[in-house]
Amino acid sequence: MIRKLTIGLAALVFAVGCTTVDPVTGERTRNNTGTGAIIGAIAGAAAGTLAGGDDRRNAIIGAGIGALGGAAIGHYMDQQEQNLRERLAGSGIGVTRVSQDRILLNFPADLTFDFNRDTVKSQFIGHLRDAAGVMRDYPQTTIDVLGHADSVGADAYNQDLSERRAMNVSSVLIQNGVIRERVIATGFGERQPVADNSSDSGRARNRRVEVMISAFQG
Repeated sequence: MIRKLTIGLAALVFAVGCTTVDPVTGERTRNNTGTGAIIGAIAGAAAGTLAGGDDRRNAIIGAGIGALGGAAIGHYMDQQEQNLRERLAGSGIGVTRVSQDRILLNFPADLTFDFNRDTVKSQFIGHLRDAAGVMRDYPQTTIDVLGHADSVGADAYNQDLSERRAMNVSSVLIQNGVIRERVIATGFGERQPVADNSSDSGRARNRRVEVMISAFQG
């Protein structure tokens, strides 16, 4: 089951390695991270807390962020793409322009996390801070953090790992200035491979966290 991890407006959990209970769903979720607070709580996508994206849209508007429109979208995303490529050069993070209004960042798991762990590597935090700095400078976008796993191991375990990794990347971005109303983390487990899981190289490509940056449109 694919689940979204919503970044709660008031949830700042500082105890590493403990659990917290989502006040909406009653679901218990771990909050271990090596970079400080985990921000947010797990809510099932089917529960409808973000049905149609209306909740995030309303929250963004409530935070005073205006929507883009018309020709301004392309120019805004062009500038953001250029800045991302400059700031992330040599980091191992892939920057792909998906469409006029969307940019995809690819964080290979082997660079971002130790094997079978969800804590962001300390040596990778600086690159995430650089990415967050650009996202902070271009607030008229939404940020979807997407966790993925390879097919080794149980499906349920891979799903959980992908969720925890997506949430921890989201936490670093928020701690470094990205307005939390813009951010949603989602775990896909092993369901969206980009390569063949039968080879080591394919599995390495499938273990990843992606960040989709989309223009916030009127």
